[in-house]
Amino acid sequence: MAGLELWAAPEATVNRIGDRYIDQLECSGFNHRLDDLDRLASLGARRVRFPILWERTEQADGTLDFTWADARMARLRELGLEPIVGLLHHGSGPRHTSLLDDAFPGKLAAFARAVAERYPWATLWTPVNEPVTTARFSGLYGIWYPHRADGRSFVRALMNEVMGTAAAMRALREAQPAARLVQTEDIGFIHSTPPLQYQARHDNARRWLALDLLAGRVDEHHPLRGYLLDHGATPRELDALREAPEADMLIGVNHYITSERFLDHRLERYPAHLHGGNGRDRYVDTEAVRVLGAHVGGFEARLREVAARYPGHELAITEVHIGCTREEQMRWLAQAWSAAQALRSRGVKLRALTLWAAFGTFDWDSLLTRPRGHYESGAWDVRGPTPRETALAALARDLAAGREPSHPVLQGAGWWHREERHVYLPHGEVQSRRCGGPPVLIVGARGTLGQAFARLCRQRGLPYRLLRREELDITRGAAVRALLQSSGAWAVINAAGYVRVDDAEDDPRQWHDNALGPMALARACGHAGVPVLTFSSDLVFDGRQQRPYRESDPVNPLNAYGRAKARAERALARVPGSLVVRTSAFFGPWDRHNFLHLGLERLARGETWTAPDDQIVSPTYVPDLVNACLDLLVDGQKGLWHVANRGALSWYALACAAAEAAGHPCALVRAVDSGSLGLRAARPPYSALTSERGELTPRLEDALQRFLAEAPQRLHEGAPAPAFGL
Repeated sequence: MAGLELWAAPEATVNRIGDRYIDQLECSGFNHRLDDLDRLASLGARRVRFPILWERTEQADGTLDFTWADARMARLRELGLEPIVGLLHHGSGPRHTSLLDDAFPGKLAAFARAVAERYPWATLWTPVNEPVTTARFSGLYGIWYPHRADGRSFVRALMNEVMGTAAAMRALREAQPAARLVQTEDIGFIHSTPPLQYQARHDNARRWLALDLLAGRVDEHHPLRGYLLDHGATPRELDALREAPEADMLIGVNHYITSERFLDHRLERYPAHLHGGNGRDRYVDTEAVRVLGAHVGGFEARLREVAARYPGHELAITEVHIGCTREEQMRWLAQAWSAAQALRSRGVKLRALTLWAAFGTFDWDSLLTRPRGHYESGAWDVRGPTPRETALAALARDLAAGREPSHPVLQGAGWWHREERHVYLPHGEVQSRRCGGPPVLIVGARGTLGQAFARLCRQRGLPYRLLRREELDITRGAAVRALLQSSGAWAVINAAGYVRVDDAEDDPRQWHDNALGPMALARACGHAGVPVLTFSSDLVFDGRQQRPYRESDPVNPLNAYGRAKARAERALARVPGSLVVRTSAFFGPWDRHNFLHLGLERLARGETWTAPDDQIVSPTYVPDLVNACLDLLVDGQKGLWHVANRGALSWYALACAAAEAAGHPCALVRAVDSGSLGLRAARPPYSALTSERGELTPRLEDALQRFLAEAPQRLHEGAPAPAFGL
């Protein structure tokens, strides 16, 4: 066989919630950037799953607008990228139809014919993406339009999708006789405790229904033929599909970490909001990875099942994506590629792997039901003025070219293989893997940031070494270079520094810690070719402007602390591999000694909380800051970045927002002038931050809610030990 191909695609869902359509192509900006196709081509991709979606093209009944598709299909041909044209992606069609419309199959076929006549050179087609999944969410669970939750609606939606696919392929072949069906489906697996094996058997049979119907396998012996007939399918429909099967279908296997489920009758092990049932038994349906002791099967197990069930059909992995931190995204892709290669070596007809959601996804954490703008990045991060390439793109490019990936984070096991994956009491003997690979060195073991980096490196499966001041003097270049060589570290994080802004006015140690130390450390790391991350502050600005400061705005510090930070910034700008992050007013769930913790504790005691109302800042939630910085490090980013939660408000307004969210009376919060606080160091009256490179953190309101939810239960946790974390 020829080598495994890389395919690529944007997340293309256009689905309906009530009367609102949610367009992922619009959210990610793919809708507006023609050069995104060039970006996909730069990966070495051979094919692109390309959306010419019904809802986007037919804006009114019978009126089709191909302007957008024309430009992009032409560019695909120029780039030599073959499109796999998708017509419906988790959608229900334009407003004049739905998945329950008896005329749906014919309407879809008419649209398919129009698209094929427009682009007769296209040969690969996916009329309906993931029919079973879409029918479940729309007809059985009530999540998507038409929001039904009964067996008859599920079966009618599914039959319309499948008959619509068959009718569309007939119409397509009238324009292009070589048209081939690429039928995608999310192939999961249902595990269960013994009392629920009957439900698991049903669910595991149900996942094949669309493929079985299209392959002509639903005969009188099929285990779910009776179920289909009992819930509204007709013998004529089933027989028609059986008599005209798709003989040369390319089966596209999609699989996510949440695709494998576990059904458990032991309700006492789970919170009440997870309790559900089927009308016969009460049980919990949760992600298998969170409770199974054994590792879930993943792509390799599912692909083996598909290959065995449909031996005459070629396979491809048509979606590989995980919404997680950067190194976990890379591990998931590398694992999927390795599984595909292993299966091909055993003779499985597996054509390609598709890097899905190349430009990220929006609001899939709520299955698109809550449009809050929750973003999961992909091979590109679209939160800046132009898409920024991430380490995932570099990995995909290496895989497509046959190069062995070398990024150090790939030596670690994904969270789905580590013991901490379990949220609930494990079922069965626990299998787990430990993370290996070179560490990250974290300087600043006693500080808030150092502790937070250690905690989140441990959570993300990144080996680290947390260093105290007496273990490493960062001003001694020889000592730094020796430690880099002996540890094999792939990056250094300087989370140390002198943080007492007022004392910094006349304490010479602050210049040593905030200027000389970072400069010497950066030079030593640059000499060794090891990336270094260090931190600066919003206090490098004078506060004279009344819009959030960007990276390119000139600095003019008002105090000694800011002058030291500004000096270090200038020096590090000349050191290759240096990443400098300016941040502001951080608060976190693991440190009592910050503004919000101390203030809320005062309110809990019934005391007043005073806060200045004449300093505007961008408060920053420490977990968001640390996770964004680690992603930047993994991506190999350099230069100056602003990282702060999106928002600008005074300390007084922040205190009021926290008090209100925590249920305390706002009357106990008292606004004061900063001049009355006896501060020795001048502060800028306005130092809110924004980024011209990319806003990497959520809004402050979201961060504040998470702080209030997480802080009480985490403050009692022990701090990470100042040694190797893994």
